[in-house]
Amino acid sequence: MPYRAHFRCIAGCDGEHALTEPVYRCPTCNDLLEVVHDLAALGNLSPKAWKQLFDDRYKRTTWPYGSSVWGKKEWVCPDLEDENIVSMDEGGTNLLWAERFGNEIGLEDLWIKLCGNSHSGSFKDLGMTVLVSIVRQMIAKGRTIQAIACASTGDTSAALAAYSAAAGIPAIVILPRGKVSDAQLLQPLANGATVFALDTDFDGCMAIVQRLATEGKIYLANSMNSLRLEGQKTVAIEITQQFDWEVPDVLIVPGGNLGNVSALGAGLDMMEALGLTQKRPRIVVAQAAKANPLYRAYQDHWNFEPVHAETTQASAIQIGNPVSIKKAVATLQRYEGIVEQATEVELADAAGQADLTGMFNCPHTGVALAALIKLRKNGKISPKERVVVISTANGLKFTDFKRAYHNRTLPNIEPTYACSPIELPDDYDTVCHAVDAISGQSSK
Repeated sequence: MPYRAHFRCIAGCDGEHALTEPVYRCPTCNDLLEVVHDLAALGNLSPKAWKQLFDDRYKRTTWPYGSSVWGKKEWVCPDLEDENIVSMDEGGTNLLWAERFGNEIGLEDLWIKLCGNSHSGSFKDLGMTVLVSIVRQMIAKGRTIQAIACASTGDTSAALAAYSAAAGIPAIVILPRGKVSDAQLLQPLANGATVFALDTDFDGCMAIVQRLATEGKIYLANSMNSLRLEGQKTVAIEITQQFDWEVPDVLIVPGGNLGNVSALGAGLDMMEALGLTQKRPRIVVAQAAKANPLYRAYQDHWNFEPVHAETTQASAIQIGNPVSIKKAVATLQRYEGIVEQATEVELADAAGQADLTGMFNCPHTGVALAALIKLRKNGKISPKERVVVISTANGLKFTDFKRAYHNRTLPNIEPTYACSPIELPDDYDTVCHAVDAISGQSSK
């Protein structure tokens, strides 16, 4: 069955643009683009048949369908030739039933989608496999691409560097100097990307990389390139698949540049349009209070104004002028959207509390968990609703944050759940007394 997809202006301007064209905005009105699929052709296969096909491919070894992105290739990028796909078995991440943490905050059915258990340690792999694969096909067809480039606060750069290295395509990363963790800085360096550390914030880096793309010096890899969202939308499909094709009641995601919000909506829209689902979840976006333009817009009837993003421990979402704002607002309006914010104390303690139940959360997941706690307390989420929090990155990327929390050295934060080692001499009796003391405390 011949399926096809193309770029189209989100404002409805006439014209289609091939996915293999380096176009990021509408040539007519300069608005963002979206990827549109031939739903009529896709609809020739029944919902039951699509479910069966996706289930048969899920985490198998037949190339390229073991990837949870490319296992849904017809819904992602049907025109891409298999030999040009650059995949590292992305997706298929575990859906953790957070029973103990859920009980602590009054939820019976809480799940954490651990997107950080991916090749480069974040959900950005899902989109980067699509973008880099398309660039590889463009080069194979004779187009000259000097390099793929992105502005980043860490995770995008790691994913771009890894997938570009696998494809043998030069990568350029533009980071705000001193505003990403050491682990996140090391990832693109280790994978051979050229890293520019600029004396600005993410928004400043984004302005420069957009200009480079406009002048044709690089191919843009940020989420304003809708190819990224085609991979990221598979999170919504995969979560539903993992629940035997039942949609949860609430999806909560941290929000920075806001591509992930519209990606969730795109995946949910497609399942509904093709008859795989009949229900819509509510989507919640969680922002750091120090970088909260979407939260402010939500409070002001969706009137958006950029803000200057202040320094936050949730550095990956320290963004004051998100590129995907229009798409995000449209998605939230369709999905009974809620936007909540978390202070630095709230996000740090939420991550710390969840860690004590067996998780190991990045600060951005801490933002989402803090928002969840607030929404549960104020009754906007009920005890029996099935809630999925999307954990966007692996906590091991943020050991500096973890260390500072437990050492009580995070600025202006007195941590509620900090833990420290108990230092003792090399003496058996002393250790026994300490063990007895701990046992006595736990039995109370």
